[in-house]
Amino acid sequence: MKKQSGFTLIELVIVVVILGFLAVTAIPKFLDLTDQAKQANIEGMAGGFATAVSLVRAQWEAEGRPQSSISNATVNSVNYDGVNLVLTTPAANQANVRPGYVTGLTDGATLGAAFDVSNCVQIWQNILQQPPVIESTIGNLNNNSGASYLATIIANQPPASSNICAFYLKESLNQDANGNFIAPTAGAATGTGNLFTYNPANSSVVVYINN
Repeated sequence: MKKQSGFTLIELVIVVVILGFLAVTAIPKFLDLTDQAKQANIEGMAGGFATAVSLVRAQWEAEGRPQSSISNATVNSVNYDGVNLVLTTPAANQANVRPGYVTGLTDGATLGAAFDVSNCVQIWQNILQQPPVIESTIGNLNNNSGASYLATIIANQPPASSNICAFYLKESLNQDANGNFIAPTAGAATGTGNLFTYNPANSSVVVYINN
């Protein structure tokens, strides 16, 4: 008969201790890598977004600053990759608004309250190549497992005291006890999650890392 052999109790204890040690050292590193991935994600998207905004402006300049008539108003516009985009068209009293930055598909040329979250979504979907799925309400974000980003508005921002866009990485938002993502509050819009903002008054794109 073959002699059966196995682990002794001491050997098992040693294995458990080694596994525990590895868990203690590896888990924090894994969590750190996850945070780094979230940061890299938002920074990469912000960089691509800023580049796209600049390309739209450059095409508008190269074509001689074209305009079109929309809703009985003459606004700056450009056909970008087959899509007619509305661009900032400052009024006479809007010295802080620079012309030629994308505001959406149909409105928002003079910013103010007319520039809302639907404009932000339109910009996202039409200047980026194969953009990630984005939602404009927290309810839709929680119901759409395929969505990766949330778009919101931050109101009354300088230099034009107008609305600006905020784009949040879904996985960096806070969650409630049921695992649902929580919408950022207006008073702490840039203090929650990883996000970047877009200010159409001057094309500024700013990244905020909170997680």
